[in-house]
Amino acid sequence: MPKTTVYNLNKDSVGEIDLADEVFGAKVNEDLFYEVIKAQLASRRRGTAAVKNRALRQGSSKKVYRQKGTGNARHGSIRAPIYVGGGRAHGPKPRSYAYRPPRKMRLGALRSALSMKLQEGRLLVVDDFEVSEIKTKAVAKVLGTLAADSTTVIIDQATNEKLRLSVRNLASHQFLPPEGLNLYDLLRHDQVIVTRKAVEALEQRCSTKKA
Repeated sequence: MPKTTVYNLNKDSVGEIDLADEVFGAKVNEDLFYEVIKAQLASRRRGTAAVKNRALRQGSSKKVYRQKGTGNARHGSIRAPIYVGGGRAHGPKPRSYAYRPPRKMRLGALRSALSMKLQEGRLLVVDDFEVSEIKTKAVAKVLGTLAADSTTVIIDQATNEKLRLSVRNLASHQFLPPEGLNLYDLLRHDQVIVTRKAVEALEQRCSTKKA
């Protein structure tokens, strides 16, 4: 069972915490990273590409010339795809690219990512992250004290509204509740700061007993 130091917002050690081995000590599986990230990015695609077929094109629907006797091929409309300005045949239509990997795969990828961050020393546990007021500058100063100057995802309870509102104006940092943590946001940030309560929530969410 991995252990890690717990800090306060002044980066002073206030004790240690035992982390669940199945969540923070799992084997890193990069194949799962690929599959889950691919699904997440596919779900973000807008899928709005579309073209006009012959029914949507403007133009006369009158038969171009009589059916027989001209020596030409049979045509019924100038809106046919063969004509310049005609509709396009078999073009793209609005669609959804979204698909959802199995739950075991998603949770396995999340466990692998959390374990990797801990192994690389890029996961910091703080006792709590309470701020007295909604102030971005104050939170930025705290992050500097915690040596989280690069891109950072901060994980705390969804009820910590002051922290969420203070972080949202920081371009390189992001606030997420434990239930909203996802693989893409976890991997695209260099560092992870998680509160003690959020650790418990993550362990409960990622438990293999529920997978």
